[in-house]
Amino acid sequence: MPVVENARARASGSQTDASRASEDDFERRLHAYREETARAVLEAIPDDGPPYLYELVASYPRRPWKGLRPALCLATCCALGGRQELALNSAVAVELFHTAFLAYDDVQDESLARRGGATLHREHGVGIAVNVANATSLLALQQLGANRQIIGPERSGFIVQETQEMMRRTLEGQAIELAWIRDNTCELEAKDYLQMCLKKTSWYSFIYPLRVGAIVAQGHQLPRRFLWFGWYLGAAFQIQDDILNLAGDFSRYGKEIGGDLREGKRTLMLTHLLKVSKPRERRRLVGFLAKPASDRTPQEMRWVYEQMVEQGSMAFAAKAARQLAGAAWLEGLAAFRDVPDSTHRKFILGMVRYVIERDC
Repeated sequence: MPVVENARARASGSQTDASRASEDDFERRLHAYREETARAVLEAIPDDGPPYLYELVASYPRRPWKGLRPALCLATCCALGGRQELALNSAVAVELFHTAFLAYDDVQDESLARRGGATLHREHGVGIAVNVANATSLLALQQLGANRQIIGPERSGFIVQETQEMMRRTLEGQAIELAWIRDNTCELEAKDYLQMCLKKTSWYSFIYPLRVGAIVAQGHQLPRRFLWFGWYLGAAFQIQDDILNLAGDFSRYGKEIGGDLREGKRTLMLTHLLKVSKPRERRRLVGFLAKPASDRTPQEMRWVYEQMVEQGSMAFAAKAARQLAGAAWLEGLAAFRDVPDSTHRKFILGMVRYVIERDC
């Protein structure tokens, strides 16, 4: 019936408009958090020093970046009644740790591109890249030390404890992933991938910033409040990142397309493909993964990607990301159920949609 169809069309249009407005609000808020943090990050980096050090520490922060981690730190502090200016120093530390991890990760993975440009080790060599990462970590620690004057010794001490936990988890997650590649581990389940994500991605990218912002605002630790929300959110984020690494647009994504395949990373898609492939194709796939990264040809990588599409591995991963995002949404509502509605609370919950719909 035309009347019903018109009503449905209007309702659909209203939902689309509301969704678009919500996305625009999220992007504006993310931009505001990022701009404030970016200025403070660059101010924290010394202007003078030996060659190939501080000017390179500023290299990645000067390139385009999303700023999700410091944004979560600032938003959580404000949502819980804290003052954003008191959390800024901690947000800078969060971002500096992230920048250091990127430089280390690029060396370990032999990555070619980062944030739309060449990686530090590709431009300046491994030795300089590692030294820059070390300096960046030191600057992050100095930011944490400055917290004693900003938020007091007790809250500062809690954040240091959270940082130690975050670094332990992240290093363990990285060790797991590197071991899978080194040992050519091919007998993995989805649960193994998700456990690795908890340690490597979820903890430092989501759980840690949430907890740090909460400590600044409330002055005490909340050991489990953000665990499930951050875990599911981080896993959904990582799967979407893995998808973009295979099917994204370099101009938007900023890293080399197909880098994960060249590096032999055990993504959820690869784990699924290893399980569902027929014996002949599986032997070929295992042989491909047994090669050094430098010996994996573009033709072989194209074949693996085509197998992922044909065998439903890409669709499997996309569905898993959506399911994890749905679980994250429910856990986010639970984690912030007693928090008054605000633009900051909306931003945090809006992160769920962003992580699976982003194209960069």
